[in-house]
Amino acid sequence: MSSPHAIIPADQILPAKLLVIPLSSKPIFPGIFTPMMLTSQEDIAVIEQSLAGDSMIGLTLLRDEDTQEPTGDDLHQVGTVAKIMKKINLPDGGLNIFVSTLKRFRIKKVLNRSGPIAVAVEYLEDNYDSASGDEIKALTRSLIGEMKQVSENNPLFSEEMRLNMVNIDHPGKIADFSCSILNIDREDQQRILETSDVKSRMEQVLIHIKREQELLRLQKKIQQQINEKIEKSQREYFLKEELKAIKQELGMPVDAKSSEHQRFRDEIEKLQLSTEVREQVEHELEKFSLTEPSSPEFQVTRNYLDTIINLPWNDPKPEQIDIRRAERILNADHYGLEDVKQRILEFLSVRKLKQDAKGSIVCLVGPPGVGKTSVGKSIARALGKQFFRFSVGGMRDEAEIKGHRRTYVGAMPGKIIQGLKAVKTNDPVFMIDEIDKLGASFQGDPSSALLEVLDPEQNVAFRDHYLDLPFDISNIFFITTANTLDSIPAPLRDRMEIIRLSGYIDDEKVAIARKYLLPKSLQRAGLGKRDVKYSKKCLLQIANGYAREAGVRNLEKALDRIHRKLAHRVVLEQAQAPFTIEVEQLDDLLGKRVFKDDLERRSTVAGTATGLAWTPHGGDVLVIEAVSNPGKEGFHITGQMGDVMQESARIAYTWVRHIAERFQVPAEYFEQRQIHLHIPAGATPKDGPSAGITMAASLLSLATDKRVRTRLAMTGELSLVGTVLPVGGLKEKTIAARRYKIKELIIPKENERDLEDIPQHIKRGITFHAVRTMDEVVEKIFQTR
Repeated sequence: MSSPHAIIPADQILPAKLLVIPLSSKPIFPGIFTPMMLTSQEDIAVIEQSLAGDSMIGLTLLRDEDTQEPTGDDLHQVGTVAKIMKKINLPDGGLNIFVSTLKRFRIKKVLNRSGPIAVAVEYLEDNYDSASGDEIKALTRSLIGEMKQVSENNPLFSEEMRLNMVNIDHPGKIADFSCSILNIDREDQQRILETSDVKSRMEQVLIHIKREQELLRLQKKIQQQINEKIEKSQREYFLKEELKAIKQELGMPVDAKSSEHQRFRDEIEKLQLSTEVREQVEHELEKFSLTEPSSPEFQVTRNYLDTIINLPWNDPKPEQIDIRRAERILNADHYGLEDVKQRILEFLSVRKLKQDAKGSIVCLVGPPGVGKTSVGKSIARALGKQFFRFSVGGMRDEAEIKGHRRTYVGAMPGKIIQGLKAVKTNDPVFMIDEIDKLGASFQGDPSSALLEVLDPEQNVAFRDHYLDLPFDISNIFFITTANTLDSIPAPLRDRMEIIRLSGYIDDEKVAIARKYLLPKSLQRAGLGKRDVKYSKKCLLQIANGYAREAGVRNLEKALDRIHRKLAHRVVLEQAQAPFTIEVEQLDDLLGKRVFKDDLERRSTVAGTATGLAWTPHGGDVLVIEAVSNPGKEGFHITGQMGDVMQESARIAYTWVRHIAERFQVPAEYFEQRQIHLHIPAGATPKDGPSAGITMAASLLSLATDKRVRTRLAMTGELSLVGTVLPVGGLKEKTIAARRYKIKELIIPKENERDLEDIPQHIKRGITFHAVRTMDEVVEKIFQTR
C-alpha cells in the first residue's frame, strides 16, 4: 500500500486534453528544457489559461510554416506535451516562457479548432524490441560517438550540450536530444518525432549525423585550402576567400572577371576564325585575363571581345531564292513600278543561277516618297534575309562608316559592323539611305570610305578601324537610295547597279491611296476601314490639287489631315461614322487648293512657252516668260538660273536673232529693245541645258508676236546652229506633263528610244513629236489666229 505522500511520476498525471501552441519553424522533442518567445495574442491567451490550470500545453508543428491563422486542421498529428516552468512578461506585450518537454502525444480529436486550439490526446510510448537489445546498445554507442565527433568539430556545440548527451541514459532520449541540436529540415525532424520505434528513430538520426559530418569535412577542407593561400598579413580577406573556395567547390565561377573570361573563351571556340584573326583574338583574351578590373584598359578590352563574339564570323547558309514568291511579295507591297520590279526580279534571277551573293550592290534612284525604302524592305523579305537600314544623309565623319580606333575614349565600330552585330548574320540586306547627301569635312570623306565597303574586290577583307581585323562583308546585299546621281562621286556611282524609280501619275496615286494609304491612315486616326468612303473623283482632286508631286508622301499627309478632322468631330459628337467625302468638302477639310492649273492662261500670251524640267523631286513643268522694252539693246536673265542654263539662254537668244529675218522680224527689233527672259519661282535654283528649245520658242514668240499652242510642252537642248540635242529624265518629265494635262510633247529625236521605257498608261493621251532641229520645233509650236 502506497503512502499518501508518495511521489507520482509526471507521465502518470498527464492530462487527456491539452491546449495547443502551433509551431512554425521546427518541432520540439521530449526531454528538452528550452525558452520560447510568444507574441501572438492567441498564444499568450493559451499560456495564461494553462497557468491557471495544470500549466501543461501541447506543442505541435504546423503542416505549412506560412499559415497565418492556424486551426486544428493545420497541425501535424504528433506533438510534444510540455510543462511551463517560468513566465516572463516582456515590455512589448509579449511573453518569454521556459518549458520542459515531457512526452510525445497523438491527437485523437480536435475539440476546439481555433482560438484557442484544444485537442484530446493519447500519449505515445517508446517501443523496444527485446530481440534488438544488443543492436540498440550498439546504436546508442555509435550515436554518442558520432555526436561527440560532430560536437568537437563544430564550435556551435557548447560544453554543456556535450555533458548532457553523455549523461542521458535512455536510448530514445539520446536520439531525441541529438536530433534537436542538429541542423535538420523541419519535415525530417517531424518524421523522427513521429517515429515511436527507438531503433528506427536512432537509425534515422545516425543518417543525418553522417550528413552533418560530411558538411563539416567539406568545410574543413575549404578552410584548409584558404589557410594555405593566405598569410598573417591578409587575414582581413578571410571571408572573401572562403566564399571563393565554396563557389569553386560547387563548380561556380569564382568572380565576375573569371566568369567573363570563361564566357569569352567558350564563345570564341565556336567561331570560324582565320589564323590571323584567331591569333589576334587570343592575344586580346590573354591581355583581358591579366588586366585588373580597376584598370581603364580592362573595360576597353572587354568591349572589344564582346564585339568580336557577337559578330557573325561563321559562313552563311546557302541562299534559297524563289523568284515567283519574290514577285508576289513585290506586287503585294507596291503598286505600279512594273519596270522597277522587273529589273529587281532579273537581278535576283542572276543571283539564283550564279549562286554567288558577292558584288550585289543596287542603287535605287528616284524622287522622295516613291517607295525606295519600302522596295528595299520588300527585297529583304523576298530573299528571306534580315534587313538593316541606316542613313548617311549629312554624314561628315568617315569614322561613322569605318569606326573609331580603340585609342579614343568611347571608341565604337562603324555602322557596317554595328549592323552585322545587330542582325547576327553575315548575309543580310543593308540599306544605305540618302547616299547622295553625304558630306565631307576636316574629319574625313565618308563617300571615300564607302568605296571599300561597296567594292566587291575589297570588301572580302574589310577592316574596320575599331576591329582592325579583316572581316568578309561581301555576302551583304547592299541597297543604296538617292534622289539624284549628280552629287554621288563617279567612283562610287560606278560600283552600283542603278535602278530608277520615277514618280506616279494621278491614276496610280488613287490606286495606291485605296490599297495602301487609306487603311493605314484610318488606323492611325482610330477609325475603321469602312468609316470613311472616297469617290475616285475626290481622290483625284486631292492628288492633283493638294499633292501634286512625284511621290505619295504629301497625299498621305492630306489623308491623315482629313481623318484627324473626322476623328475630332466624332469625339465631340458632332458627327458619326460612316463618312462620305465629296469634292465639295475638300476646301473645308484641307483648305484652298495648293496647286491650280494656270498653264493655259499663261501660255496664251505671246512670249511665253511651256517647258519640262527634271528635279531631284521628280519631273516638273516650267513656264518661260519673255518681254521686250524700248531702249538700248540688251538681254537680261532672271529666275535664279545656274551657269549651264544661262549659257542655254544666251544660245537661244543668239539663234533667234540669227533666224529673225526669216519671220519678217527687222534687225532693228533687237537693236532698239531690251529683252528680259524670266523663269518663275525665282526662289528655286534651276540649272541644266534641257530648257534650250523652250527659251528659244519663248523669244521667237515674243519677236513674232505669235502665241505658242496651248497644252503643248517641250524639252531639249539647243545648239548654236539650231540642232536639238538629247536630254535626260524623259520619263519623269512625261509624268509631270500628264499631271499638268499636257497633250503634246516635243522631244529630241535621239530621245525617241527612251519612249520604250515609259509605261503605256503614262503615254496614253499624249502625242510625242520627235525633232532634230529647231526649225521642226517652230513648225509645231505656233497656233493659227
